[in-house]
Amino acid sequence: MKIGYVRVSTEEQNTARQELMLRELGVDELFIDKASGKNADRPELRRMMEYVRRGDTVIVESISRFARNTRDLLDLVERLTEKQIEFVSRKEAIDTTTPTGKFMLTIFAAVAELEREYILQRQREGIAIAKAQGKYRGKAAKDYPDFERVVARWRSGEITAVQAMNLLGMSKTRFYARAKLLDK
Repeated sequence: MKIGYVRVSTEEQNTARQELMLRELGVDELFIDKASGKNADRPELRRMMEYVRRGDTVIVESISRFARNTRDLLDLVERLTEKQIEFVSRKEAIDTTTPTGKFMLTIFAAVAELEREYILQRQREGIAIAKAQGKYRGKAAKDYPDFERVVARWRSGEITAVQAMNLLGMSKTRFYARAKLLDK
């Protein structure tokens, strides 16, 4: 079977171009993630890795859609290889059934990781410049209008901390940090 994998970084981005290309290649199943590629812990990628069987071919539009760093890419391809599954990246014309394809995969993975590092470096530099010019203040703090009331209920023992966090939709770290600020 031909298995297609599509990834875009955010919910707002469109997968149509990748989907069309894979459908034209005759993929039998398609797995689509709308998540950052900075790590390999993506729901549809996990599903696909469990789904594929010996003799299948996983096809992606480009290696940057599959993994953002060399370690993740090589790990994913190794897991596919152990299951006797081929990997094909159309953009880079990589086919892991050949020694040259395996070699090229390693080269392109390193280039993709380097590109990602350059993007992050430019982003950090841009933020530093914007901060210096007073144009960047970071992400706006989320407003929790009932925060003080819910914290008061928690401190009085009426509800547990977990219940308070659930009522507010806050993480444990954010909840305790913000509750501590009320004491100051």
